[in-house]
Amino acid sequence: MLSGPSGVGKDAVLARVKSITISMHFVVTTTTRPKRKIESNGIHYNFVSRDKFEGMIRKKELLEWAEVYGNYYGVPRDQVERAFKQGHDVMVKVDVQGAMTIKKVMPQSVLIFLAPPSIVELQDRLMKRNTEASADLNRRIATAKDEMSQAETFDYIVVNHKVEEAVAEIMDIIAAENVHNKTNVKKR
Repeated sequence: MLSGPSGVGKDAVLARVKSITISMHFVVTTTTRPKRKIESNGIHYNFVSRDKFEGMIRKKELLEWAEVYGNYYGVPRDQVERAFKQGHDVMVKVDVQGAMTIKKVMPQSVLIFLAPPSIVELQDRLMKRNTEASADLNRRIATAKDEMSQAETFDYIVVNHKVEEAVAEIMDIIAAENVHNKTNVKKR
């Protein structure tokens, strides 16, 4: 799982990881958030109505879900289970709270926290992104500070100085975890 504060570069890092690996399933999160102009349904998120999302909650179709900034976000259970059955590694982009929830449900999950070089740089990235009103921007910065204080609870912390360096570190983590898991399987 990949987590980190808003604006840290999770989407850029994941896009690069997707371009260099074919053996991994990238979960498409479901959300009630309005689609941004540059986003496509089914690629960036599965965009659904609030009623549809609440139905998914009732039917237990989500591995985890949360209301963040007034919108629902959730990880579709069937995507994760299907990918595991097919023998694929699974990458989930999730907020810090969601990562902790999934870790409780699936203790074998590996949590990677993508951190900014500094809170000042994160603030600059969020402002340059220009996707939120100032009140929302201030809320995201406050949330980011709280999320960064939880980074030590993750299995790994990768600082996103440059996308290519962060991607290389994440790919090394995945490779190391796969070797570790295969070694454990052989010992049984």
